[in-house]
Amino acid sequence: MEKTIDSNYIQQHLANERTYLAWIRTALAMVGIGFLIVNIHFSLNETSAAADQFAQMIGIFSVVLGLIIIVFATYSYLVKKKQINEQTFQPSNRVVWLVSIFTIIISILFFLYFLYIKRPGYSQIFYELCICVNCVESIS
Repeated sequence: MEKTIDSNYIQQHLANERTYLAWIRTALAMVGIGFLIVNIHFSLNETSAAADQFAQMIGIFSVVLGLIIIVFATYSYLVKKKQINEQTFQPSNRVVWLVSIFTIIISILFFLYFLYIKRPGYSQIFYELCICVNCVESIS
């Protein structure tokens, strides 16, 4: 079997693949959180039109952010693969900063959403959410 250029840098390529898969997991988590918020919201009996719109906005933003992360992760993986083989690797902070900023924005939206629904009649959602993450005993 003949050696390829890639075989000279096996560890770097494997690390690049692990990083890519970590970004994909992050994207899937982002999409999943968006679906979770929308699903929990619409399982409530008492919602307003504004709350419905806000929940939908969070869901759409989460899905779009997940798709953007997948596109950037794929692009970054391919660029780094080429840079590793050419020994011209330069770490990129742009994607990290971009994802961090969008994650902070979506976290703020989640926080505002939960503040908005924390009114009489909406406490059931917090109980259901806590059951999902096994934290009921810390509430009581």
